[in-house]
Amino acid sequence: METMSGIYAFLMGNIVTFILVLSLLVFVHEMGHYLVGRWSGIRILAFSVGFGPEIFGFTDRHGTRWKISVIPLGGYVRFFGDEDASSKPDTDKIAAMSEEDRARSFAGAKLWKRAATVAAGPIANFLLAIAIFTILFSVYGRTIADPVVAEVKPDGAAAAAGILPGDLLVAIDGGKVETFDDVRRYVGIRPSQKIVVTIERAGQKLDVPMVPQRVDQTDQFGNKVELGQIGIVTSREAGNFRLKTYTPLESLREAVIETRDIVTGTFKYIGNIFSGTMRADQLGGPIRVAQASGQMASLGIGAVLQLAAVLSVSIGLLNLMPVPVLDGGHLMFYAVEAVRGKPLGSSAQEIAFRIGLAMILTLMVFTTWNDIGSLRG
Repeated sequence: METMSGIYAFLMGNIVTFILVLSLLVFVHEMGHYLVGRWSGIRILAFSVGFGPEIFGFTDRHGTRWKISVIPLGGYVRFFGDEDASSKPDTDKIAAMSEEDRARSFAGAKLWKRAATVAAGPIANFLLAIAIFTILFSVYGRTIADPVVAEVKPDGAAAAAGILPGDLLVAIDGGKVETFDDVRRYVGIRPSQKIVVTIERAGQKLDVPMVPQRVDQTDQFGNKVELGQIGIVTSREAGNFRLKTYTPLESLREAVIETRDIVTGTFKYIGNIFSGTMRADQLGGPIRVAQASGQMASLGIGAVLQLAAVLSVSIGLLNLMPVPVLDGGHLMFYAVEAVRGKPLGSSAQEIAFRIGLAMILTLMVFTTWNDIGSLRG
């Protein structure tokens, strides 16, 4: 009972920000589907933020029902000819349609139009993340620390490898390093994996191999996260850094780079889970997202927007997974259709949708279990 009451109190303290952030991301994702679908001439029956029973809504002049639904954990666009919100085609209804109606159904649209409509959702999430980061960099700039070693922790990997105060980190595994954030981002997802750090010392460049240590770090809110660290104190941590400002064009460039780095970092983390080099208990679900939303809200609008941008990338990537029910699963079906010259049979699609739904539900249960475990401490 104590655990459940703690979860209830936690949710009530974070739920408003969570719903606002998630609703924004869902709206943008579904709007991508909607806009490209409309442009492709596909009739749209419903646009919903949330699942389940409708709370309120209206029907526009095109016959589309716009609504807010009771479960704020996603949303959908339902196209003409769909059996349900997952865009599974209703084969019986489609077979009974006139040629004119079939041409306006999702299943009756040309393959490239269906693929573009499905891909537009995740793409919209990536574009939203880039837009948010562009605004943040334009308005707030960012604190930049040169990758110069201020101190070396005695028990860290850097000390064991012979790194000294004053060394300049210029590359890791051949990739150029410009700021210490580049170092932190690269090292953080490579605990216990050998890397080669190129340093500049007294005008000479040296390649120094080392293995980042696996460290459980606690942030300012008490959240624990597993990271790789090499054990150096940077100029920023020592109190020496420039607040760098950007022009709008520079902000856009930095936003694209930031979004790209989140994507590559996510793939690396997932790969580390499968290889066993990082734990899967850091995968979070809705409870942890709600917790992060409340924590960021306490820091201000800038922090909330940053969280929204990161989550938008995550939602885009999740939906591109080749799992039936998700956008990536639909794109996988279309790739098969392009090769075969005809779509998969209805029975094969039905089985695939059921498997995909089971996979998604399993992932939700797993991440929710992780969330509850993190609340327990």
